[in-house]
Amino acid sequence: MNAVLFVLCTLVWGSTWIAINYQIDSVDPIVAVSWRFTIAAVFLGLWGLFTKRSFRLPKRVHIGALFVGLCLYTLDYSFLYAAQQHIVSAILAVLSSSVIYFTVLLRWIVLKKPVRIEVFLGATLGLFGTIAIFYPEFDKMSVQQNLALGLLCALCSFIAASVGNIISEKTLDKSTPVVQFNFFAMAYSLIFLYGFGLASGAHYTLPPSTEFYVALCYLAVFGSVFAFGAYMKLIQRIGSDRATYVVLIYPIVALGISTFFEGYIWTITSAIGVVVVLIGNVIAMGKLNRLVYRGKDMEVLT
Repeated sequence: MNAVLFVLCTLVWGSTWIAINYQIDSVDPIVAVSWRFTIAAVFLGLWGLFTKRSFRLPKRVHIGALFVGLCLYTLDYSFLYAAQQHIVSAILAVLSSSVIYFTVLLRWIVLKKPVRIEVFLGATLGLFGTIAIFYPEFDKMSVQQNLALGLLCALCSFIAASVGNIISEKTLDKSTPVVQFNFFAMAYSLIFLYGFGLASGAHYTLPPSTEFYVALCYLAVFGSVFAFGAYMKLIQRIGSDRATYVVLIYPIVALGISTFFEGYIWTITSAIGVVVVLIGNVIAMGKLNRLVYRGKDMEVLT
């Protein structure tokens, strides 16, 4: 079950990088994020009513959902969309690995959970693998305008995501329903999104591009409802530190899609990087330890 949830997150989020580009070129980032989570919240609410789920949750869950809505769905994505306007996705993919380190650190400080060394080692391998994957792209880059602003937005995005991960893990005990939790988190995020949007003078105009609306629906339904549903379930089942490793895997999916639609050319360095990231995933998920123990058991049997 965990593998299915992990694969769902990586496949969907690996394809959303392209969809986001159709958003940031048409409207203000906070406007695009507002519409995305409006559709997602409505979809989840209607699904909950259709399946006759109870929306009565304890006060502590509502408080957790409120802060997840602020950190994970408002600040994280608003800053991420803004960062993608100023820096290329190759840099963002490498920087996104910092989410794991921030999450591991905050999980230790806030939740008093021990640092799982296999997650730290796996994340570090994944970081080097990601650098190897995108290394050929760095040679093609020139110094961009507002690069510092883009890096600052990316850092704010990843810190907000890490805080949201920790709050999610603290709130999502075994009895907390993920669908209802996500509904309230996304609904609460709209208060902040539209509030910030109106306060900043963002224009809620409707762009004429058909691609914008196709991308918006895909991001809302698949990138938010389904992928975040799977992600929250992963956090609930394996912890936020291990669940966060998806941020190192889905750039590989994005490159796979780019190979077919944008003519991305693979190199030996990028191929080695993929292998290193996947090995890091095996280590981070604790599967290497299981293989070692299984091997020892086989030696005992023989």
